[in-house]
Amino acid sequence: MRMAVVGLFAGMALAFAGYFGGFGAFLLVAALGAIGFIVGRFLDGDLEPGVFFRPRPRDRDR
Repeated sequence: MRMAVVGLFAGMALAFAGYFGGFGAFLLVAALGAIGFIVGRFLDGDLEPGVFFRPRPRDRDR
């Protein structure tokens, strides 16, 4: 399935949640969608768990 179609379905789900459930439902659907996206990328092998826990390199030139 193309990413444009996935984006279309996600936008429609957010629109329905916002229309029928209000702003709180909109935020809940958006947050759960973001979590699902991250988990899906992790399961596909596109992300590694260490990416979120690795410290950023410090800039020593300042």
